[in-house]
Amino acid sequence: MAWFCLRTHAKHEHIAAAHLKRHEQIEVLNPRVRFWRATRAGRIQVTESLFPNYLFARFDWRTSLNRIHYAPGIGGIVHFGTRWPTIPPEAIAELRRLVGDGELQDIPDGLQAGEEVEIAGGAFHGLKALVTRVMPGRDRVIVLLDFLGRQTTVEIGRIEVVRAGFQR
Repeated sequence: MAWFCLRTHAKHEHIAAAHLKRHEQIEVLNPRVRFWRATRAGRIQVTESLFPNYLFARFDWRTSLNRIHYAPGIGGIVHFGTRWPTIPPEAIAELRRLVGDGELQDIPDGLQAGEEVEIAGGAFHGLKALVTRVMPGRDRVIVLLDFLGRQTTVEIGRIEVVRAGFQR
């Protein structure tokens, strides 16, 4: 038995993983991250695959190849010509250590002064800004943004901003 990288259909990692986990001869790892994203409706929390369109499975290719290849959501096993590379067990162990038993890593959303954010919703939706002050008691932040050609300080609700670095 060895670990292989499986290519999935777009946004079907969870479907493929759920199907493969039903087979006791197949061990599956589908690491995911949960983070906040800016939308027109405001901030929402989303969960996405850490490796979009890929997941990892441990199986005996001699007995499980067809089951893997034709599973719902699976596009194929990653290969290079006739060579099917295996994933070292140490790499899988490190991934498991990072994401935990639930295969889910939460990205913290605590803001600090000096961080770049994106405004989610309202009149300033989509604009990038710099946090100048966090007011946790009021659940608000003061941001500095470029608006109409000049820098302006605006106080807005914490729920209306997301870290700019976590946009996908």
